[in-house]
Amino acid sequence: MASNSLMKALVGLLTAAALGVGTLAGATAATAAPVRQAPAHTAGVRAVNNLGLNTAEGKSVQCFVRDSGYDPGTIDGQLGANSWRAWQSYLNDQGYDAGTVDGAVGPNTIRALQRFLTELGYDTGGIDGIAGSKTKAAWKAFAQLGWC
Repeated sequence: MASNSLMKALVGLLTAAALGVGTLAGATAATAAPVRQAPAHTAGVRAVNNLGLNTAEGKSVQCFVRDSGYDPGTIDGQLGANSWRAWQSYLNDQGYDAGTVDGAVGPNTIRALQRFLTELGYDTGGIDGIAGSKTKAAWKAFAQLGWC
């Protein structure tokens, strides 16, 4: 587990990087980095799964993944299939192994999210693919950094 100062440095660095991507000073539509589309989903619509986040926190994590270059769809605070496909794509591209990009929040997605949060210094209670109370608390703490 990272020390508090290391965790703050990592979160500060990540915050600066995310803000830099999302708010390039003087960037125009012609010069800003394009948002990457998450792969299309062929199955039916999946239910919203915010993993304990309220609407404002849900919007925050949607903004984070959007500003990282992935399209979560409408920033509405409801983490549905589009948001989770964007997160799965982000987590896979960052090496956290979310598995199939399908918009479903299964054990692979949860394990990848736990790896991501643990690397930032959050205590998820382990990398077990279960969205238990510690994983949800870590996700909430990350969301409360205010990415929008």
